[in-house]
Amino acid sequence: MLNVQLSDDEEKRLARYCQDVGLSKSTVVKEALAAYLTQHRKSKSAFEAGADLFGQEGSGSKNNSVSYKKKIKAKLHAKHPR
Repeated sequence: MLNVQLSDDEEKRLARYCQDVGLSKSTVVKEALAAYLTQHRKSKSAFEAGADLFGQEGSGSKNNSVSYKKKIKAKLHAKHPR
């Protein structure tokens, strides 16, 4: 449970809005909080959003993207020596 203390002006504006739209104060506050949390959740960078997915698929190694070229060259040289 959460209790929120509003200023007199905020309380009056909220009550007026709720009366105009026919919703309870709790409903309006819950919807506003959900919208706020959704907006701020989307502000992650692309890397932060996918950090748990990069460079680990199948191998468990986190540096595959860094050492990719080196590994390909080694495989090519092993298959086609000079």
